[in-house]
Amino acid sequence: MASVPQRVLGLIEASGLSRREFGQRIGLDESKMSKSLSGARRFSSVDLARIAELCQVTVDWLITGEEPPLAMAARTTSGNAGSALDAAKRYSTLRTDVASLGYQQPWQPVTARFNTGGYVEQGRRLAQEALMRVGQAGCSVAIGNLTVLIEELFGVDVAVVELGTGFDGLAASSEGVKLILLATSHIPARQRFTLAHELGHLLAGDDQEVHLDRDVYDKAQAKDPSEMRANAFASAFLMPEGTLRDAVGSTGLTDKSFAALACDLTVTPSALAYRLLHLRLIDAGACDRYKALTGSKAANLAGRGEEFAQRVSEASRPRPPGLLVRDTYAAYESGAATLRPYANLLGVDVDQLRHEIESAQETHDAL
Repeated sequence: MASVPQRVLGLIEASGLSRREFGQRIGLDESKMSKSLSGARRFSSVDLARIAELCQVTVDWLITGEEPPLAMAARTTSGNAGSALDAAKRYSTLRTDVASLGYQQPWQPVTARFNTGGYVEQGRRLAQEALMRVGQAGCSVAIGNLTVLIEELFGVDVAVVELGTGFDGLAASSEGVKLILLATSHIPARQRFTLAHELGHLLAGDDQEVHLDRDVYDKAQAKDPSEMRANAFASAFLMPEGTLRDAVGSTGLTDKSFAALACDLTVTPSALAYRLLHLRLIDAGACDRYKALTGSKAANLAGRGEEFAQRVSEASRPRPPGLLVRDTYAAYESGAATLRPYANLLGVDVDQLRHEIESAQETHDAL
């Protein structure tokens, strides 16, 4: 079996750098690098952390040689899916490494029994369990930032990445990593549905490795049992039955109140129309009429065009995983890690960030 020095040698060869250049990148002089590669000197924990960061591998892989599923998938997939998997590999590598420093992901699954009922019913029951947790926390899926809510209440790392068209997102699950990766989008409701859909996969335990979704609305894909369950979960989670029944009331919906409800829940008019039809709160004729609306038309009809534009802007912006950002900074602040992983997550120059942090600290001390 390969040793740590052998794995490092393989990384040096793959990098195209000389041993001296590689050593300079990780802060080792030529003598220490030579001794470490020959086995006369052990790579320190700091050395391994810097090598892992430079080569986008985990410290765990450097020590054990066991490659996580995401790393293998990223190497063998091309196109938009390959870009998504590369981003997921990067975040999962950081999560694994920060966990090794004592900052484990606070994953909080829900208890759900799947021994009875079809996949659609299972998804709805799972949504009830998830909504119960949201309610117990005094929160609502319709109020505030759903991404932040999911991170805080379920302990999932959620990232938004530019992936181009034709790819909605992925869910990745392994020991110590629960990740949702979303594509930037000009359709906020679609991105939100993808977020709930991927959460459904994770909570159901569907994704022991990695699950890719090029189109969460693809009817052919929806025939897959796990997709049926994830879609049912997303629909029931984003559009709670009680909320819809209260909105319809005894007087029913008008076109304007339907549009306002779609805006309140940040769902597509077609998804809301089908959900109302399945709950028998509207008839087929009303469903056909409502599902013809676009999100922008619904927003304009409800007098909420400016709000819709703001949501489009937010959905179009990349976002690193909030929990991972928090934990990498905590690891830096405790002295367990360098500032570089935190700077990389934020996409800023590490030296500039260090200067800003030090300046802010000096200002705080002066006060």
